[in-house]
Amino acid sequence: MDDVVSTMNAVPYHAQWASPHLVEDIVTGRIAAREDPAWAAYGAGSPEEYEWWSWRLCGMACLRMALEHFGHPAPSAMELAAECTAAGGYVRHDEGLHGLVYAPFASWVEGRFGLTAEVRPRLAVDEIPSALARGQLAMLSVHPSIRHPQSTPPRTGGHLVLAVGATADSLVFHNPSGYPATSQQYAQVPWTRFADFYAGRGVLLGAGRAAEADGQRTRR
Repeated sequence: MDDVVSTMNAVPYHAQWASPHLVEDIVTGRIAAREDPAWAAYGAGSPEEYEWWSWRLCGMACLRMALEHFGHPAPSAMELAAECTAAGGYVRHDEGLHGLVYAPFASWVEGRFGLTAEVRPRLAVDEIPSALARGQLAMLSVHPSIRHPQSTPPRTGGHLVLAVGATADSLVFHNPSGYPATSQQYAQVPWTRFADFYAGRGVLLGAGRAAEADGQRTRR
């Protein structure tokens, strides 16, 4: 997109598993998630609990990144999952977990952490760069195969990534289930390919009104 203002936000990275260097091994089935030696750092009570939740918490990984970027300490993934579930952002059922449910998630994030969280059930691709240029971060629903941007996904959506930057040619994002050294931090997907993965919806996260007001006073 020729009219994109190039933006790159410095954002800490968190994988949706406790050991980022093991993500490819876990995703490809070379090891089971419960074999991750760092499972306790996730806040889980057992390796089995960690395994069940870690496959489902791409949204909490994105939130942890955003919290640290905007100057907040990030609770463990399991702490966030428990709070988000209590708020209605996740709904457990016999077959697994329903969510992330955007509206209750956004209300919880705003009330709990003071960030702004704008639910966008329809978020056009050409709106994303301007949001990033305003200092927001974008949680976007994409197919998990976006870690291989030249692949052809069977459908859109099903996974959340955190958009952190944009160039004229590509979206730049942190992928909670990306592979080390190739598709985790500041991964890029060409705009010409992004729509094949993107479900057209997401949540725009911002620093919060109090933080924005402080920044405006500082710049005066």
